[in-house]
This record gives sequence, structure tokens and C-alpha cells, in this order.
Amino acid sequence: MLNQPTSLMPTPRSTVLEDGPAKLYRFHPAGDVALADAPPVFLVPSMINRWYVLDLRKGSSVVEALVNAGLDVWCLDWGAPEDHDRYFTWQDALARLDRMMRRTIRETGKDKLTVLGYCMGATLCSVHAALHPERYAGFINLLGPIDFSKAGLLAHMTDPRWFDAEAIAEAGNVAPHQMQSGFKLLRPTQDLSKLVTVLDRAFDPAFRESFEALEAWANDNVAFPAAAYTTYIDELYQRNLLVQGKHYVGGKRVDLRSITCPVLTIAAEKDTICPPAAATAINSAVTSREARVLSVPGGHVGAVVGSRAADKLYPALITWMKERNA
Repeated sequence: MLNQPTSLMPTPRSTVLEDGPAKLYRFHPAGDVALADAPPVFLVPSMINRWYVLDLRKGSSVVEALVNAGLDVWCLDWGAPEDHDRYFTWQDALARLDRMMRRTIRETGKDKLTVLGYCMGATLCSVHAALHPERYAGFINLLGPIDFSKAGLLAHMTDPRWFDAEAIAEAGNVAPHQMQSGFKLLRPTQDLSKLVTVLDRAFDPAFRESFEALEAWANDNVAFPAAAYTTYIDELYQRNLLVQGKHYVGGKRVDLRSITCPVLTIAAEKDTICPPAAATAINSAVTSREARVLSVPGGHVGAVVGSRAADKLYPALITWMKERNA
């Protein structure tokens, strides 16, 4: 991990479980607050980005907002895979998610959890919720692709006519710089635009703090286990099997119609990594009596930690989660 500003990950936490490189965190509120009485929520970030985008810094933290609202917040940290984790499969990832969620259920004494998945974490949760609907009191899809035919430029870049995931993963885990080069192609002028903005606002302390925190996180990515990567690209991006009901995990068909809990899908207006239509597809695929969509400003990361997240996203999450736990 890179040297980081001390302001990162501000919310106190403890590690409840370790599973390979992964950890299960429970966050602690300030003061004498009884967590046993707080409604539990379970956060699942992407496998290829550090978890702390959800607890980036004070004022720009999903975790901080939820904890301060009186919720019992748990989070799966996928950790950083080692070279030998090249054989860690998509099925292994779902099994790890299941173990972490079962431990959270056991620790909280609840039968079900409200679950928020972010980015690929939401995709994994949609698969898990279809296989284990009895564990979900509610599911929030925060910018997670479900219908990959609507995944925009990333879907085009991974088109099987010119993209061979198995060849890329043959050497082992897919390195962060390999994936970042693809994301940069979505916005080829981003680095130049960033430099101009930094020069223009160099004497603004608030901007510098925000910029440095986000840069530290953005440059602290982890590898994608090779086996899981090939499944993700082949079965989801290239063949779009999930939304078609043709995706299988451990011999079981993943049928999104099995999801019956309330669903909230959050789509960001300027998201090029997960265009809104790719995320909102889950709402018409499930059989939930309640499936809502919330559109928020910003892009794939800015919507979560940007200047408007505290006004738009965080209050909506808190309200929805508390309603599900009423």
C-alpha cells in the first residue's frame, strides 16, 4: 500500500474475521452507543479497488454517514491477492462473500441484512442475492453493472472479436496498471484536465485535501485474480449471461427473479464505467414488490465521494436503510 494521507479511513473499526487476504470490518460510532440496538448494514466494494473509497475522508464517507445515523456498519475488505491467488475463481469470491455475510448475521443476531454493493461488488451481490435471497432484507445496487450489453465503452473494449481475456490472464493475476490503462481510454484527456485543475486551485486547502485523498485511493489499486477475471469478462461482459438467466455458479443457475427483497438502484448521471442503463436493468429482472431508482450527480467515483454526495447520496441511503429496518 502506498503512503497515504493520515485523513484516509477516518471511521474507527475493528477486524472481526480474516479469510485469506480478505477482512471483515465492523465500524464503531463515537461515544457510548450500543451497536446491538443498531440496524445492521453490510457493505461490499469492488474486488479491484480498495474498500476505503467507502470511507475516504471526513465528510466524504459513506461509512461515516451511516455510522453517524445510528446504523451498525460492516464491510468486506477483499484485500490484495498474492501471485498464488491467480487460481481464485469467481465462485471462490462468492463463497468468501457468503462466509463474511454469514458471520455478520451470526454476530448481529439478525436473520437478514440490508446489503449495499458498490461497482463490481454490486454485481457479485446480485448473484449472491439470487442464490441466497433469504439473507437479504434489502439490496442497494450502487453503480453496479447488471446488463453488460449496456455497459458502454468498456463492453466495446472487451468485445471478443478483439479481446481475449484468457490470453491476458495466462501470465497470472491481472495487474492494476493493465486495468487502469483500459479505464484511462474511457477519458483520454483526464490526466491533462486534472493537471489544469490542480494548477488552477493549488491554493485552495479544501480542494487539495480532497484531491490528495482521492489520488491516494486511485493509485492504491489491487490485482484481479486471473481465474475470476476470465469468468467476469467472458460470462458477463462478453456473453452477458447474468441478465439472461444463463449464468451458473457451482452448478446452480443464477436467476435474478429469485430476488424478492426491496431493491434500490443508484445510477450516476455521468458514469462511463457503469452507464445508468447497465445498473437499472436489475429492477426489471427481480420480482421484488419494491424496486426503485435514484439518479445522482457525478461519475462512477465522484457520485460516492464528490462534493455533492453528502447532500444527495448519503441522506437517501440512510432513509432507505432505516425504512428497511423499521
